[in-house]
Amino acid sequence: MTVPRQPSSPESPDSPSSPDPAGEGGGPREGRRHMIRRRWLTATIIVLLIGVPAGYLVISANQSRNSGRDKEAKYSATGLTAGWPSKVQRRLYDVPIAPYSREVAYYETNNWRTSRLYAQFLTSNKGLDTFLKQIGTNTTELKRNDITISKRDRKVVGWEFTDPGPWLGLTHKKKDPAPTLDVVVNRVNRDHPMVYVVSTTTP
Repeated sequence: MTVPRQPSSPESPDSPSSPDPAGEGGGPREGRRHMIRRRWLTATIIVLLIGVPAGYLVISANQSRNSGRDKEAKYSATGLTAGWPSKVQRRLYDVPIAPYSREVAYYETNNWRTSRLYAQFLTSNKGLDTFLKQIGTNTTELKRNDITISKRDRKVVGWEFTDPGPWLGLTHKKKDPAPTLDVVVNRVNRDHPMVYVVSTTTP
């Protein structure tokens, strides 16, 4: 007796309707060389996307750190500290440094007789006006070639005032115990005056 032949299963490899074992959708199977190249390209892109920005951040951080160190070295040689005096110092000595000022540095001395705050900052014309107004005076009180900061005080922080001018100055006195302020301004840059202040208090 002859057994009838069974029809091929649709999922049999020999079935004409079975999927192509070379890949889904009948596409050609990816070659090993192509796969390695694709993975290498993907890895390279990832490294570039992560590594390049990180490198820029490191360079920027180092430049900022080096700039800060240069300023500290520059001012430490004269006794000045790069940066802003604390809010308490600015209030006690009545030295309201104008906002957005640059090249800010300060130095404080104390003894049983007097206390002094030395400060410098580069500001704008508006900043200078604001500073003088806040301490109780104005730009009309500035006198040309009047170096009101004494030689002794200049020597303490290394201020020489020998650069091109014009140089202007004023002394603003107040009743004790309020501080007396000696202010010198270098206006070689008409838009950005450099301000030097010595505030002296007598406890």
